[in-house]
Amino acid sequence: MLKTVSRQKIRDQAAEQIKDLIRTQNLNSGDRLPTETELAGQLGISRLSVREATKALEFLGIVESRTGVGLTVGQIDVSRVTGHLGFHPALQHADPLQLIDTRVIIETGVLPHVARRMTEDPSIGERLQVLVDRFRSARTLQAWIDLDVEFHRTLLESSGLEPLVAFGDLMHVFFMKFRESVGRSEWKVGVESHQRIVDLLRKGKVEQAATELRTHIESHRQRLGR
Repeated sequence: MLKTVSRQKIRDQAAEQIKDLIRTQNLNSGDRLPTETELAGQLGISRLSVREATKALEFLGIVESRTGVGLTVGQIDVSRVTGHLGFHPALQHADPLQLIDTRVIIETGVLPHVARRMTEDPSIGERLQVLVDRFRSARTLQAWIDLDVEFHRTLLESSGLEPLVAFGDLMHVFFMKFRESVGRSEWKVGVESHQRIVDLLRKGKVEQAATELRTHIESHRQRLGR
């Protein structure tokens, strides 16, 4: 049952009530929602406020509005959400050490899934190997960073955990933060580290691959002198 909302932050409260409605009634993608007029009456607010709330939810993919159909439950587009998170001030000014720890947790956590899927699909290892080989021909810092982003994103994709892949796009924030910490002297070391990660995963040695990956990511901590 929907509750009448107060005047403060009407749009946000209305959006929360609509999300609660979807949860409590166990609605699925494509299921019909009450009309804007019905929602306005149940919430005790204007249709304009309801429309503002549904537009915000529509942007996230939580609801859909179609002519002749009305409001329905949508499908959350995680990649759309995370694509905008990268511009959030909290991430732009995030503590570098927290960014390092976040990457360690996320990337080492997917390795068991990557190793398992590698045994089922050898092309996963082949794709990662191609990227390692391309590292060796990198000639500029930007080319190196682009390849590093692609390698680690491919690693996340190889886990098969789609929601996590979208959040992997936040790595762009990480690489921009540490852009200047990667000098040419580290490039060769980085190539060798990437190669060891791929080799260990192909052999199913997940714990050793995780140790190598953790060392690889935390090398940025050493360059920060912390």
